[in-house]
Amino acid sequence: MIEIALIYGGDTSEHDISVLSGKNCATLIDKTRYRVHEVELRGPDWKVVACNGVALPGMEMNCGSYNRIEIPGIQINKDDFSYMMPARAARECGIECSSEGGPVRIKFDKVFMMIHGIPGENGLFQAYLEMLGIPCTSCHSLSCALTFQKYAGKQYLHGTGVLMPKEVFIQKGDKVDAADVIAKLGLPVFVKPTDNGSSFGVTKVKKEADLQKAIDAAFAEGSSVLVEECIEGREIGQGVVCYKGEIIALPVTEIITSHEFFDYDAKYLGESEEICPADITPEQFAALSEESRTIYRHFDCRGMIRIDYKLRGNDPYFLEVNSIPGFTKMSIVPKQLAAAGIDIPSFFTEMIERA
Repeated sequence: MIEIALIYGGDTSEHDISVLSGKNCATLIDKTRYRVHEVELRGPDWKVVACNGVALPGMEMNCGSYNRIEIPGIQINKDDFSYMMPARAARECGIECSSEGGPVRIKFDKVFMMIHGIPGENGLFQAYLEMLGIPCTSCHSLSCALTFQKYAGKQYLHGTGVLMPKEVFIQKGDKVDAADVIAKLGLPVFVKPTDNGSSFGVTKVKKEADLQKAIDAAFAEGSSVLVEECIEGREIGQGVVCYKGEIIALPVTEIITSHEFFDYDAKYLGESEEICPADITPEQFAALSEESRTIYRHFDCRGMIRIDYKLRGNDPYFLEVNSIPGFTKMSIVPKQLAAAGIDIPSFFTEMIERA
């Protein structure tokens, strides 16, 4: 049996969404081929919380004179990314144990990555795995680093013909002249952290007087800030996957919301309508798909990604790459895979085998 570490959580505001994505993926991975160990990360705390859906016992801690509480999960040994599974839990998961009944050391064969944000989507965790020689289903560390840092990603795409909004890049300590920014980009503008997702810290600014407040909000979520011109058009998302040896651009989703943009509430609290396949012409779909495949190849992506666009007429304007897109029951990419007629467990099996 192949031992898979399904990793979720992370160190940003996207932690809880990542957990939901990971829990959903755990139900879709073929348990006849793989033993799935769910690993939740938060800061230095890396814990295996379940194996094939069986919750793992944790450590007991004293809590006052009479009370003891159990902290769920078993800590990972970061030296080699392994852990010691108690014999009882091992037997429940079909793992052979010694006659002495001691714990069983589990070393992972591959990693199924589902961390949104840091340290997964920015490539830090992939770099750690690359040093250990453990294959991973997501993009490699450099690809993740480039796509996660929105400004760096846009610079990397220059010369490819991909259309992008104009931008102003701001680092901590930079003096910002709001009038100069507006003169270059016009109004409204979008202000966003360069290194975060799920629309945390994103503001649509309609008045020059509100720009600095929006920049401060973005800095609360990221280390640098991007101010972009607002492209008026349709909000579009397209997943791209490698499946059966081909780079496939999935059916397009259009996001319609009464909010100013596709913010957190619109994404995760049901305050938007997501139409898949989107009502676009064959020419628009062809243009989007060609651009998406170009971006996938240029960043040397692997597995599945999602690319967000604004569609103005027939012209798709690139906004960002999500190298580890959401995979909750409400997420965009699972619906696109279904619309494409791709069986998700079979697709996951191929992702794991190709890692």
